[in-house]
Amino acid sequence: MDDKHMLVRARRGELSAFEELVRKYEKRVYAVALRSSGSPEDAADITQEVFLRAWRSIETFRGDSGFSTWLFRITMNMCVDHARHKQSQPQCQPLVIGEEDAERPIPDTAPTPEEYLDNSELGRELAAALDAVSEEHRRIVLLRDVSGMSYTEIAEVLEISEGTVKSRLARARVALRRILLERGNLFEAAPSKDTKGGGDA
Repeated sequence: MDDKHMLVRARRGELSAFEELVRKYEKRVYAVALRSSGSPEDAADITQEVFLRAWRSIETFRGDSGFSTWLFRITMNMCVDHARHKQSQPQCQPLVIGEEDAERPIPDTAPTPEEYLDNSELGRELAAALDAVSEEHRRIVLLRDVSGMSYTEIAEVLEISEGTVKSRLARARVALRRILLERGNLFEAAPSKDTKGGGDA
């Protein structure tokens, strides 16, 4: 049964239908929460709160976007709230990269963050690195590299253009790699032939 039919039932108050949606999305929500928080316990709490909020708001969900888009918008808001709470204690300063050249392509030759997600030690380092980048870059990486959402889906969740999604993701990955290199958890990749002519528009 697809999301639309389960939503109709859930909006009528059928808990069993909502539980089907939970089973469908809970692993992806948890993965995003875990990579954002760096703590299994915090990730479990965030995941629980995400679905609790979704259930409480299900009757007011208008369906202008897909259920997954709405759900991950809630997820990102929860992750941001959690990160802000963590940052109430002094930590490393956020690394903010300007958006002046938002559409300028950036060569993408080094390994991407998702290639390290299966390594628990490096996964913790990646979570720490995510804490050091700007909020908008953290969201992009979580949605694309952890949740595996398409550019179109991310654009809907964050309410930005697909072009901005692509350029912001490229800059977020550059920022993360820089931090991981500084922390000694990533080796600099040798320049590839592709870097000499720029990237795709």
